[in-house]
Amino acid sequence: MSTEQNAQPTGDHVPSRRQQPTLLGAVAELEAVVAAGYDEHVGRFLGPVGALFGSAGVAERQAAGPRLAALLPDAPPFPRAHLAMVVGACVESGADPVACSGPVLAGLRGALTGAQRLVEHWARTGGGPLPDREEDDPAGAHARIADPAHLAEWPAHLAVVAWWTLHLWQQAAWAVYAHAPARTEARSSGVTEVLLELIGRYQGGRHDLEGLAHLAQVLDDEPLLVLDRPTGTGYLLRMSGLSDTFQLHTLLADVLIGGGHLPGAPQDPEVVALARTGVPDGRRLIATGAFNLVAPDGSWLWNEGTPGDIPALDGVRTLVLEPLPYERSWSAGRFIQELPGDLRLERVLDRAEAARLLARTVPGVPAAQAFR
Repeated sequence: MSTEQNAQPTGDHVPSRRQQPTLLGAVAELEAVVAAGYDEHVGRFLGPVGALFGSAGVAERQAAGPRLAALLPDAPPFPRAHLAMVVGACVESGADPVACSGPVLAGLRGALTGAQRLVEHWARTGGGPLPDREEDDPAGAHARIADPAHLAEWPAHLAVVAWWTLHLWQQAAWAVYAHAPARTEARSSGVTEVLLELIGRYQGGRHDLEGLAHLAQVLDDEPLLVLDRPTGTGYLLRMSGLSDTFQLHTLLADVLIGGGHLPGAPQDPEVVALARTGVPDGRRLIATGAFNLVAPDGSWLWNEGTPGDIPALDGVRTLVLEPLPYERSWSAGRFIQELPGDLRLERVLDRAEAARLLARTVPGVPAAQAFR
């Protein structure tokens, strides 16, 4: 049996770190320490994992990801968040994002819950500026909120750890949510819905969660039915990787107007490129509105939202296009620059099918009413 496979502590013996182990050797030693419950030594054995990561080969990093993710539930609180960061780095190196996502997103859920507990109990104990993780002492925060009468369901030390490590869980979760299979798995299992609810309730101003919320809501290989009320036409499209409705609006104009299906001025090709895969070059390019985006029930769908806001009609997200009530424009690009976006036309509906579907929708509310 190899040294890596045999690094199992027995009794009170904690294995000594080797001088020049491989990454997987360091992972095996960390696995042994976590399995034996030597919480006070986890940080010492996690250090070499991080130190060896940079020099390890891609295959070794990929193999390490799921093994390290499996350790997250049993690792002690502070080291657990740093371990999650290493898991995220493994995913960025090609480790299976689905195999790694469960423990990482469970840790994010705990961190969001704990950080919100700190916010609530901070307000209850006098309010004022929330702790600064760079400048303030966690022990001081713990002493302030450690009231058993209010924290029986969530120990004070876990709330403090959550506050001080939420940014690490954010980064680890970003790494897994950046991959479509992980997004699909998290959405289908209900994990994303829970996380978005927690993010929506979160009130801690020192953590900006907007980007992560947008990333978590990105749809992949998602059918989109588009009905144009002025022309009575309909189109079945498929969208992937779209992180905001500004981006969707730009691409709808490109596919439907630029493709010759609807009248209007096509988008600038450079604007379209930035909405798909283009890289900004420092210039400020402007996209122009082409439609008013409306849900089947007549309510407006704002560009500031996400494609996930589009409701389903008979199981397919359905968007109604109506004339612009006023001119609109916005800076071209993608809310999540790292994520390429795609929108493609699959088929044009025949007139009878489009008319039947449009008959089931409600015209958009007037602009004056929408702005009340």
